[in-house]
Amino acid sequence: MRHRVRGRKLGRTTAHRKALFRNQLTALFTHDRIVTTLAKAKELRPMAERMVTLAGTGSLPARRKVLTLVPDKEVVRRLFEEIAPRFTDRPGGYTRVMRLGRRRGDGAELAIIEFVDYELSEHEEGGAPGKSKGSLMDRAKGVFGGGAKKSDEKGTAAGDEAEETAEAAAEEAESEMAEAEEAAEEPAAAEAAEPEEEKKDS
Repeated sequence: MRHRVRGRKLGRTTAHRKALFRNQLTALFTHDRIVTTLAKAKELRPMAERMVTLAGTGSLPARRKVLTLVPDKEVVRRLFEEIAPRFTDRPGGYTRVMRLGRRRGDGAELAIIEFVDYELSEHEEGGAPGKSKGSLMDRAKGVFGGGAKKSDEKGTAAGDEAEETAEAAAEEAESEMAEAEEAAEEPAAAEAAEPEEEKKDS
């Protein structure tokens, strides 16, 4: 029985699990948003919020504590100087988890974990930088499903162009075949006409 057993093992050994969360924390503090499975996002969220709370103090012991989980000094510097000051007036709840649906293949449920003040950049939605667009679910679908939709549209356009090219090639081939048949019929008709002329002369 798992009475009072806290946390998810995620099918990994302790060392593997710690390495996984180290990498995910580094990615989250670097990009402000990552896509992962729902179970990993739920386990990562309290760890990330604890790091932001520590960074809010700005003390050297807090920086050393964070460095034990996030060994990248540049990422820790960004956490203390850029991320933590954004949440000075907020008593917790720095991140959110949004479900994305199930992944093809293994059926794992995917989710986005991001900071609550995350705003879409111009590269993701085509808008001005620092300007958020749409509801949370629209933004989540844009990250997970929007690319597939755009690629489908591109694929459809490419398919239409390919069909038009194939039709044009088929028409050209038919016209060439018709011309070749006509060219072949002309000598045959000329040969058939020559014996008739010879008979008349004789």
